[in-house]
Amino acid sequence: MRQRHASQAARRAREFEAFVAGAAGRLLRTATLLTAESPDDNPRARRLLTLSLAHTYACWDRLRGEDPYDRTRQYLATRFARGTWHRYGGRARPHPDSPLAPLTPQERLILVLRLYEGVAEEQTAALLGLSAERVRAICHRATSTLLHRPRGPAPSVTAAKAVPS
Repeated sequence: MRQRHASQAARRAREFEAFVAGAAGRLLRTATLLTAESPDDNPRARRLLTLSLAHTYACWDRLRGEDPYDRTRQYLATRFARGTWHRYGGRARPHPDSPLAPLTPQERLILVLRLYEGVAEEQTAALLGLSAERVRAICHRATSTLLHRPRGPAPSVTAAKAVPS
């Protein structure tokens, strides 16, 4: 009996390690986009990913045909949404150089799920408890914000002073 449990645990560990080896990079990028941190310095994203992978490992045996990537991404998104709201009141401070810095956490979440992860509008709405129309409107607003954000002041052209000869 012990031997069977040990072999099941070893199989479970190998399967999970293979999953992490294949999916961790993309999931880290997703977490980094959500937290709007620098890819080189992303402690919140790494913590979010670690918590999501731990949750997936804890329910690994209960997945039964369910895609572990979807489960991990779903937990990552809900954990981000809850954590951002409770910790920062919806106003997490993103890294200033992040391209997603002008967006609110909810806009980042919807934009990352819809455009980066390719999650369907209806699935995103169900995951976040919003209507599909609301998800569509937020995604459109976030896209418009990124595409039409104000640019900094135009560089000034300084005329070179003529040096008397």
